[in-house]
Amino acid sequence: MKHSWWKESVVYQIYPRSFMDSNGDGIGDIQGIILKLDYLKELGIDTIWLSPVYESPNDDNGYDISNYHKIMDEFGTMEDWEELLHQVHMRDMKLIMDLVVNHTSDEHEWFVQAKSSKDNPYRDYYIWRDPKEDGSEPNNWASNFGGSAWEYNEQTEDYYLHLFSKKQPDLNWENEKLRDEIFSMMKWWLDKGIDGFRMDVINFISKGEGLPNGEIQPGRPYASGSRHYRNGPKIHHYLREMNQKVLSHYDLMTVGEMPGVTPDQAKEYTGEDRNELNMVFQFEHVGLDNGPNGKWDLKPLDLMELKQSLSRWQYALGESGWNSLYFNNHDQPRSLSRFGNDGKYRMESAKMLATLLHMMKGTPYVYQGEELGMTNVAFESIDSYKDIETLQAYTELKEQGFSEEEVMKSIHHKSRDNARTPMQWNAEEYAGFSISEPWLAVNPNYTSINAEAEMANEASIFHYYKQLIQLRRQNDLIVYGSYQLILEEEPEIFAYVRTYQGKKLLVICNFYKGEPTFKLPRDINFMTKQLLLSNYKVDEQMSISEFSMQPYEARVYLLN
Repeated sequence: MKHSWWKESVVYQIYPRSFMDSNGDGIGDIQGIILKLDYLKELGIDTIWLSPVYESPNDDNGYDISNYHKIMDEFGTMEDWEELLHQVHMRDMKLIMDLVVNHTSDEHEWFVQAKSSKDNPYRDYYIWRDPKEDGSEPNNWASNFGGSAWEYNEQTEDYYLHLFSKKQPDLNWENEKLRDEIFSMMKWWLDKGIDGFRMDVINFISKGEGLPNGEIQPGRPYASGSRHYRNGPKIHHYLREMNQKVLSHYDLMTVGEMPGVTPDQAKEYTGEDRNELNMVFQFEHVGLDNGPNGKWDLKPLDLMELKQSLSRWQYALGESGWNSLYFNNHDQPRSLSRFGNDGKYRMESAKMLATLLHMMKGTPYVYQGEELGMTNVAFESIDSYKDIETLQAYTELKEQGFSEEEVMKSIHHKSRDNARTPMQWNAEEYAGFSISEPWLAVNPNYTSINAEAEMANEASIFHYYKQLIQLRRQNDLIVYGSYQLILEEEPEIFAYVRTYQGKKLLVICNFYKGEPTFKLPRDINFMTKQLLLSNYKVDEQMSISEFSMQPYEARVYLLN
């Protein structure tokens, strides 16, 4: 397997609106990021992934882009961005940008032109269909944010497709001229010196021929059309063309966000001889606590399912392709509240979850605040939430007859705003994020959970993340070693072995607050053992063949 810088990286995702406000308007900005680069360097980060900072009306917090070549006023100027890139590179770090090309904003000049008349030169940059005879939508697809995936355009008396908000019309990748526009925009950013792209819902860009109806679930007005637009018929053609015309000319890291992708499909997207992408973000493991009716239907995570899911991906991409490792991002609730224990065992469970993930094979992603043990927020009123998906879910769930209490419980668990509350820098007002009231309220626990307190405490979650990142940097075994799940049937312990050049890494995680007994499988032989990391004090002389584990305990041993 080839060695590459992006395989050896640890990536830190910045959600600019919530990271650091430098000018006191309550909104995070680019100069704020520059102020905190030394903090990221101290943590050990190699690569920063910047969520969108392009010009946008902010219907979906910047994922609705109105100009790919401009910076959003709230975030600063192109000069600010260029200074950021310079400062990142000066610290020997890399910067990857978000590439959002499944859709634009409806305020993008292309769409303003396209909707004006049927013979406009930009018309074919988007996906248009005539109404049915009764005037209704061309098919029954639901938008991923609720409601229909079609919006009527008065000027041309037909509908355009939007798989997300109606202010996010989908681009027509069948149009070669459009593809060339996108490729030249990508080159424009790469020539400025960026180090790669995270590609938003990139497996949605090829729609199924004829856009056929989806199957409607009982009680729902619209159908998920996802099988007709995820991993569509021309997706590999488009990605290979992108690679050939753009990506292959630079030393880059590329990761494609791909809802609904399977391990076998991921191999096709990321195989080294395939010339498409380096890795994908898949969603299987973060869907395991969804009930039968989707993400707002809560069910507890089953550890056995998590083991099977993560292991299936480790095995599938073990020899060909590459995994991205994450529990958190801007679209997911805080993993500590979701899969760990954000009360009595906050420190222990945060460290355990980090150990479980960072010792696997793949590139780990840290989402801002994860390294501090930031938690979900439970705003009392829906009026405190800003996320478009959350607000639409609130309306739809209430219409379906769920009580206020039931709906708010789901939102407290699953809202994307859990990840978007401002970064908690210190115990001062507004958590040191801003000197004025932030765009989204701060989690009230900032007085005890913040970067200043974490950095001052050697036993903190922050310092533990630092150790994890350092270990990966020092050990090729952690980056390139093969993976093997052990104790498959053990209901409370997630343990696995990594093997590389005659050395073994043994990773043992107690996933719950019980005290199960760990028993080392007999076929794991070693002469010497060295404890590399643990989230409790451990007697290093004690035998590891059998021992009782403490709540949320994690240990990593090097075996020779």
